[in-house]
Amino acid sequence: MVRAGLSPERLTLAGAELADEAGFGQVTLSALARRFDVKPASTYAHVKSSHELKTRIALLALEELADRVADAVAGRAGKDALTAFANAYRDYARAHPGRYEAARYRLDPQTAAASAGVRHAQMTRAILRGYDLAEPDQTHAVRMLGSVFHGYASLEAAGAFDHTDVAAQQSWAWTLDCLDTALRSRSTR
Repeated sequence: MVRAGLSPERLTLAGAELADEAGFGQVTLSALARRFDVKPASTYAHVKSSHELKTRIALLALEELADRVADAVAGRAGKDALTAFANAYRDYARAHPGRYEAARYRLDPQTAAASAGVRHAQMTRAILRGYDLAEPDQTHAVRMLGSVFHGYASLEAAGAFDHTDVAAQQSWAWTLDCLDTALRSRSTR
């Protein structure tokens, strides 16, 4: 008999919470069964594998991040939009480290194409329209921004910036200024 209260959505949210607490690598159906005080078999009635659970958490994280970024960049352009996007991205990574890691989980092509990851790319390209970049520069810029944002967030989470007196926020602002300058220098205007 399936335990009342369990559902794919509830297991996904609990898995996302566990990811933030213990790390995405610690998320398993067995760990969730312990959290809900049920036998592991009870979770399989709702989610068939740890891979499916991790995929569901990844999709949730991509959706949450896309929603935050969309709210942050609404009505903004140029450097203001770039900064809002970057800050929403970094803030999400800091507030939800496990979910942020989940957003990097490798999805099959069909799932990825239907995910909010597509919205991320669209929003990045929308920001870049303010810089009037021609192809292939626009594609290079999408990749550069993703790499810088992810790299900074990952290094910050690992404590890599804790060894100097310069605040990480100061370096972040400097980085965004440099990105804006680099993007403006490639403009076709």
